[in-house]
Amino acid sequence: MDRLNVLSLLGLSLRGGRLAIGEEPAEAAARARDARVLLLASDAAEGTRRRCEHFARAGDCLWLRLPFTKEELGRALGRTSVAIAAVTDVGLADALLRRLAELDPAAYAEASERMALKARRAAERKAEQAAHEKNVRRGKRRAKEAPVPAEKRPAAGSGTAADRRKAAGERPQRAAASFHRSRPPKDARPKPRAQTRFAHSRPVKKGKGSFRRKDS
Repeated sequence: MDRLNVLSLLGLSLRGGRLAIGEEPAEAAARARDARVLLLASDAAEGTRRRCEHFARAGDCLWLRLPFTKEELGRALGRTSVAIAAVTDVGLADALLRRLAELDPAAYAEASERMALKARRAAERKAEQAAHEKNVRRGKRRAKEAPVPAEKRPAAGSGTAADRRKAAGERPQRAAASFHRSRPPKDARPKPRAQTRFAHSRPVKKGKGSFRRKDS
């Protein structure tokens, strides 16, 4: 596998918005559990390597040292130099590690297998979620219960009436009183009192200012 194919896949991830470049964006993606794999340049400093490893532990993701220098990664990604980057799509991460495993099986085969397992589980979860949403949209109904065979039905006279109806495949009956409560006839119902317009108003008390003073 040509090295340029790996770099072109990184460029494709960047154009698709699935690649975070730099320490701060990579750390933010890892802590948000969005990073699938952290990529480190081959000539990155030891402090950068320790920080990359710390980011991977915080985000529960893989981290790898690439066979490319900071300048090579920078030219492929349109930057001056790139020491660390994070791939945030599981499918692109799986494809990238497969290409790296073909390039150097001894260094990347194990990581490629782990990423392939994560990609397969993610695809299964996505398929289950799509099937669930499809069932919700269609309003999937429950299957009807099969009638009880005659040989498994209880003998006549045994059990309660509800058990016999259930064994016969009939729907259970409920008391009519629970559904229809008896109401008194219209003549026996209390009639509402007639209300006048000012039924709830309070009487006004006459005081000194309640009438005009007559001139003598």
